[in-house]
Parts: sequence; C-alpha cells; structure tokens
Amino acid sequence: MGKYYSCEEVAEHFRVKTETVWTWIREKRIAAIRVGRGYRIPESALLAFEKANSTITTEKEDGEHHGNGNHD
Repeated sequence: MGKYYSCEEVAEHFRVKTETVWTWIREKRIAAIRVGRGYRIPESALLAFEKANSTITTEKEDGEHHGNGNHD
C-alpha cells in the first residue's frame, strides 16, 4: 500500500489553501479517497496531478534531445 496525504498536507505542499484542494477533488482534477468525513490523496494521484499540470516536459516525455543548439 502506498502513502496517502491529507488535504492539509497537499495544500501545504502546493502552498495553496485547503479549500483549493477540496475544489480540485470536487472538480475531479485530483483523485482522492473518502475516509470518514475527510479525504486522503494517494501519492500516485499527486504525481499524476503534477504531471497533468506541469508546463515542463523532460527529454524522456517529449522524445527529443535538446542540445545547446550548435550544429557544427
């Protein structure tokens, strides 16, 4: 079983309000599991959320090598 985070922990990680994390869950932007009256977000959901919202791609993701631009 992987690690799970509370909404408060996720909010602290992304430096947003807890209410923002609740909104992300309601809008299905981040997966969560209902536990009692709260939610727990699996680590895999955090990674997927970060990847889906990232403006940065890695060489592995875009399939290209980005050199220094010199073609000597």
